[in-house]
Amino acid sequence: MRKQKGFSLIELLIVVAIILIIAAIAIPNLLRARIAANESSAVASVRSFNTAEVTYTTTYPTVGYATARGDLGQPATGCPGTGPTQTAACLVDNVLTVGLKSGYNFDALGTKAAGSTINNQYAVGAAPNLYNQTGVRGFCSVSDGVLKFDPNTGGTNKGAPGATTEATYATCLGYTTILQ
Repeated sequence: MRKQKGFSLIELLIVVAIILIIAAIAIPNLLRARIAANESSAVASVRSFNTAEVTYTTTYPTVGYATARGDLGQPATGCPGTGPTQTAACLVDNVLTVGLKSGYNFDALGTKAAGSTINNQYAVGAAPNLYNQTGVRGFCSVSDGVLKFDPNTGGTNKGAPGATTEATYATCLGYTTILQ
């Protein structure tokens, strides 16, 4: 009788089935881990914007908070040789100035309250670029520096890739505070 070399078809099918079962269990966990990492990065980026806004208003008291996200960043060519300016304060990374990082869209807007001549309030927002793929919650912060998240798990961002709806002062006030 001749001894068989290699594996039988049944043995190979069993091994493939086991690998598929393990993959079916592992892939959703991997996706959830990626979403959690993206959300953590978004929260850290919102904190960076908060710090930049406070620095900006201290540096340029006649303007108040930065009018737009781009004012906090730097031009593609880098910070001007003459130093930071009101429209290129060089306070946040160029990636955040563009507005898309780790699957989240960012925006920062300074606004004037009624009767004010300077931007005396701001709102920073972060929304998932692709809901349920890059993130499931939107984050925001306003002039008080408190981080908040959308309690509707991205409600206004569902089906709206690239939305940055959290970057309004009034909307952010209605969100749930992140316990730190």
